Amino acid sequence: MSKTPYFRNTVAGRRAVLACLQPTRRHESPPAAEAPLAELKRLVQSAGATPVAEILQRREHPTGSHYLGRGKVGELQSAVRANKARVVIFDNDLTPVQGRNLEKEVGCPVMDRTELILDIFATHARTRQAKLQVELAALEYFLPRLRRMWTHLERQTGGIGVRAGAGERQIEVDRRLIGRRISDVRGELKKIRERRKQLVASRRGFAASLVGYTNAGKSTLMRALTGADVLVEDRLFATLDTRTREARLGGGLSMLLSDTIGFVRNLPHHLVESFSATLEETRGADVILHVVDMSSRAWHEEMETVRTVLADIGACEVPVQIVFNKIDLVDEPALLRRAAADFPDSIAISALRGTGLDELKNVLATRMLADAEELEILLLPPDGRASAYLRRHGRIEESRAEGTALRVRARIIPERLGALQRMPGVEILARGNHPV
Repeated sequence: MSKTPYFRNTVAGRRAVLACLQPTRRHESPPAAEAPLAELKRLVQSAGATPVAEILQRREHPTGSHYLGRGKVGELQSAVRANKARVVIFDNDLTPVQGRNLEKEVGCPVMDRTELILDIFATHARTRQAKLQVELAALEYFLPRLRRMWTHLERQTGGIGVRAGAGERQIEVDRRLIGRRISDVRGELKKIRERRKQLVASRRGFAASLVGYTNAGKSTLMRALTGADVLVEDRLFATLDTRTREARLGGGLSMLLSDTIGFVRNLPHHLVESFSATLEETRGADVILHVVDMSSRAWHEEMETVRTVLADIGACEVPVQIVFNKIDLVDEPALLRRAAADFPDSIAISALRGTGLDELKNVLATRMLADAEELEILLLPPDGRASAYLRRHGRIEESRAEGTALRVRARIIPERLGALQRMPGVEILARGNHPV
């Protein structure tokens, strides 16, 4: 896609030095301190760059001028030169001043975590909605950082009486242009969100939404349950757009299943807000399938990250079903036993191998029929279309022939009852224990 013009750097193909400042905590062990750089490395690889060196500093607070201490800034300079790096990427968020000062010191572009994520999102966005959401997040991020983009004009100073140089004038022009564009994009996204709200509200039937840390295997599970030809890649943020497909649960039952954007630690709040239209499916679902990558060393922390984002988007009231995925990659059976003990209603699966999918379908079918209405129906004459409809949106408990008709005792989700009643040859004899 053509990126917003305020993306100064595309990291694809560049050699990158990774940097991170970890606040000093006495109770924290060294392996935990290394985890953020491990995730940053995967983010950088997803962006198409090559990590060539890592700089990690542990101190109580970042410095106001360069974020890292002076000694570590020197190490950063040496790492850039020694490895012929063309970009430095921080796992932290930098202020405009910190970013500008670091670029002067190391002699190459410096990106922070948010800018890297935006770069990945801009590369992966395909639909009009996703592109608008990424553009809005990028514009809001770069608006206070315009000065870093025009440092090449700051040297063009005027004479006596000149109040502003070329860079200063360009910043003011850009600030007005960005403000207007932000307003326009918000307006377009508001219309998209309203349309999606109406679409979600108009859907009848049971609906589930897949959520999880990025690369937890949501798209693989989507393909396994629906048979849909969805993109499945072993990289972060492969999915940015919501996709909804029909999932067969067995016994004729079916439901709607939606896949959404993955979450990560420290996902920028304005980015979550930008993607609110995409996440509308999650807020309107009957159940959320929280997919957890059990092969990740930080799976417990990743679960907490997902819970935080669900709270941010207002989806706390939706029932959640924990799905532990990638159990085929777990070498410690004791880990799975502990997870099952900590989350007794969870389900352990391998979406790739198909392990545990029948149990998941049964659980979803049970949830789907939890509020189903019990009916006694007479089909005059036996109507194959009505029978198929009952099996798809409910369950036939018993049936017997009565002359040319068929008497059926069934359960059906309430949202589908109206359409069944309007079918020709369908007579409702009783609802629950009450004759009609």
